[in-house]
Amino acid sequence: MTQLAEPAAPVEDAPANDLVGEAPASPAGPLDPAEAAALPQPPLIELPRLLQTLRFNQRQIQFVFGARRELGETFRMHGIIPEPTTITSHPDHVRSLFTAKPEQAPSLTGESPLRPIVGPNSVLTAVGPRHMRQRKLLLPAFHGEAIEQYTQMIADAAEREIDRWPVGRPFALAPRMQAITLDVIMAGIFGIEGKPARGTREHRLRQVTRRLVTASTWPLSNLAELINLNREEAVGTMKLGLDILDRATYAVIEQRRRADDLGERRDILSLLLQARTEEGEAMSDKELRDELLTLVLAGHETTANSLAWAWERLVRAPAAHEALLDAVRGEGDASERIEATIVEAMRSRPVIPIIGRRVKLPWRLGPYAVPADSPVTMSILLVHHREDLYPEPFEFRPERFLGRKPGTYEWIPFGGGIRRCLGAALAMAEQRVVLEAMARRLDLEADDPAPERAVHRNVTMIPGRGARVVIRSRR
Repeated sequence: MTQLAEPAAPVEDAPANDLVGEAPASPAGPLDPAEAAALPQPPLIELPRLLQTLRFNQRQIQFVFGARRELGETFRMHGIIPEPTTITSHPDHVRSLFTAKPEQAPSLTGESPLRPIVGPNSVLTAVGPRHMRQRKLLLPAFHGEAIEQYTQMIADAAEREIDRWPVGRPFALAPRMQAITLDVIMAGIFGIEGKPARGTREHRLRQVTRRLVTASTWPLSNLAELINLNREEAVGTMKLGLDILDRATYAVIEQRRRADDLGERRDILSLLLQARTEEGEAMSDKELRDELLTLVLAGHETTANSLAWAWERLVRAPAAHEALLDAVRGEGDASERIEATIVEAMRSRPVIPIIGRRVKLPWRLGPYAVPADSPVTMSILLVHHREDLYPEPFEFRPERFLGRKPGTYEWIPFGGGIRRCLGAALAMAEQRVVLEAMARRLDLEADDPAPERAVHRNVTMIPGRGARVVIRSRR
């Protein structure tokens, strides 16, 4: 584990235009074989494969920042994928991959550590036509009016949870944020607002999900993830945990299939049960399981940790914290400051630190070229900490984004292109509501002035101590 460098002292607000820059152009995109042959491949990290794999999976921040310092913004490494993987951090390279046709640069998520967990039918791990089919089925539940309907639900869940928090005693925010976001995603998926009644199948599923998320923070889970790399199905302790979760999930699916009011319900499970392909086929229980598991796990844990990181940063950045409290507790519209704070937190501490594609054609990345069928990953961490894009990138300064929207290929915590996170709008809505409620009601401070280290768990980067804080007073 390591931590990102911290500023020596808080920095006062500065004009937004001084805090966002532009990277020099770097050509990128598909090449014909002759053009590719004229360019060198990116430099390769010269360390044993096992050592690189372990460092990347357990100390990714130190690994990628060290490699960029020594080799530049584009380099190759040996890791869990058999052939060398290219890592890049230039927004022009990001643009070329996000805007490529799906057949030119399909997602690497089908080869990710998540595949044995969420299965091959998930919108997250599927590629090609299956991904587009699943995305089309799910899209209406995460946009427009659907998000507006969730807003009051999010506010109610936040207020209920905040009321339970202790005053004057340190506690970790991450599990409290997970309680809020799990309430919201369970309501959106299963149509149950608040905590399901004890003894119900939904209550059992909620409890099992929380326990497995908690267990995934244990040191043993890191070993389980390594054992399950490149597998189609989980084995060992991971399989035991998933079997328990599967039983709870299939029980809810079976009960909902028999519901008398299925046609009237608007929750995601009910809509998926009624959905049909162009050929008139319904989704199988296994397809439903993979999709629901993706939405439950990815739909609440990433948002919860984004909120936890936001507060981990805020309580250590007095100027930013005070500016947020003044905006929320003042008489004007606080929405711009809230939005800027969320965007800066996700820039500074992206929960998903890297994403990738497998280029099916030779591909140019600035002065280099990679051969066809090569894995190319984009380090979100490195893109978000480019000095030319974000001067003083290790400082937490929400004013970077006051009056300015983040660049499409320069701020990428939700990915991009046809693989952009389906739940991005819901995640932002949850963060706006929860951040505002906490800033309005709580006076928080860090329990320890030292920044929390980042811990890498599966594909996520989370606060090492769960974003521990102390409530000094409650308003």
